[in-house]
Amino acid sequence: MADITGFLKIKRKEAGNRPLHERKCDFSEVEQVLNSEDRMLQASRCMDCGIPFCHWSCPVDNLIPEWNDLLYKGEWRAAYERLTATNNFPEFTGRICPASCEHACVLNISQEPVTIRENEVAIVEKAFTEGYINPCPPKKRSDKRVAVIGSGPAGMAAADLLNKSGHNVTLYEKDEKAGGLLRFGIPDFKLSKATIDRRLNLMIKEGLNIRTGINIGKDIPAKEIIDQYDAVCIAIGAGHPRNLTIEGRELRGIHYAMDFLSAQNRVNSGSLLLNENQIVAEGRKVLVIGGGDTGSDCVGTSVRQKAESVIQIEILPRPALYRQPENPWPYFGKILKTTTSHEEGCERMWNLLTLRFTGNDGQVTGAEVEEVEWQMNDGKYIFKPVPGKRRILEADLVLLALGFEHPVLEGLLAELELDLDKKKNIKTDDSQITSHPKVFAAGDSVCGASLVVNAIASGRRAAMEIDRYLRNI
Repeated sequence: MADITGFLKIKRKEAGNRPLHERKCDFSEVEQVLNSEDRMLQASRCMDCGIPFCHWSCPVDNLIPEWNDLLYKGEWRAAYERLTATNNFPEFTGRICPASCEHACVLNISQEPVTIRENEVAIVEKAFTEGYINPCPPKKRSDKRVAVIGSGPAGMAAADLLNKSGHNVTLYEKDEKAGGLLRFGIPDFKLSKATIDRRLNLMIKEGLNIRTGINIGKDIPAKEIIDQYDAVCIAIGAGHPRNLTIEGRELRGIHYAMDFLSAQNRVNSGSLLLNENQIVAEGRKVLVIGGGDTGSDCVGTSVRQKAESVIQIEILPRPALYRQPENPWPYFGKILKTTTSHEEGCERMWNLLTLRFTGNDGQVTGAEVEEVEWQMNDGKYIFKPVPGKRRILEADLVLLALGFEHPVLEGLLAELELDLDKKKNIKTDDSQITSHPKVFAAGDSVCGASLVVNAIASGRRAAMEIDRYLRNI
């Protein structure tokens, strides 16, 4: 490293966020940026730690110490080249990744990790600004044709690498624009859709064919795709949401979180008129059920829609503020996460089980919840009700942010009759081949709902396996 004592001289400095009173009134990105000098100083904190646990924890195997060193030296272009050697889309992960690398950073032992995620996005944005990033279509094309079904991060990563390998790749998307949940699931205040379009336009100029508004298995028979292409990669995500099948679920005003978030994203893009949006939090008492990132996104969106109040509940216990002995470094810290959305106005509650929804004239008016306590039993945590701890939480808009169970089985998967695992995800072997010899699968459709960075890693692995397969047929 250029400065092995940088971490002793420079304190961690984050870019910070836009003022709360300003950002909660619009859907522009919340996070700010540091100037180049400060960013290079932050990169100097990456110490010569010997064993780069940051690299060990990164799903895409980012060469973090290497590009941090280049960033510190001001070699921005070289840093970008090193960064993109392992990650197709650092402009995405640099904005929305939970940064397991920072949790594993040696400096996180003293809770002062290197600003790895912010350094990453700074490098790629500098590369775009300075013109380092230009279309680089393959110099030679093969005669092989590949269909990638699903344009989320896994599908995009697979299509990108396969196109760069010289194959003729078509990326199919059922919605009106490509991007999957990057576009329709993640709010604009976390990821501007201009960032997605910028990358997609680059991929198109490199020769990738993108076809949107086509639902394979419905608009086009899946077997027709199989016949037309030499290989197929399924990357449709885990689109079947987890439901809450309790009394009152049929009441109006109870929606899946993703329906709520995607509607607002479409309003922002102009593809849905504001007065056509059927799920709006304005003037309502909002109850978000589910304590994860999707629930947090619902909170931030509800605040921007001028909700009267927002409550987010979670059945699990409140996480600790600091690592516990059973959760040591360098593993991902299971600690309380307070997002920018939470800061904007939200009451958070833990250890609450939702028993039933209450309503009046077919409209939801609240949810009856019961406090629970968690106990260890035969090596597993189970919860038990706390007697006398039931109450009604008022709500006229309930958003179910309970995650996803498995990919949508109707249509594509049903027609191909692919083998599924016990969780109803697509079953693949070590080469990511499904039970059909020319069909591969990647991302959440294989492993279940997970992180964007995991989806990119899976898409990259699938592309390498497909490339190997095509060169041997």
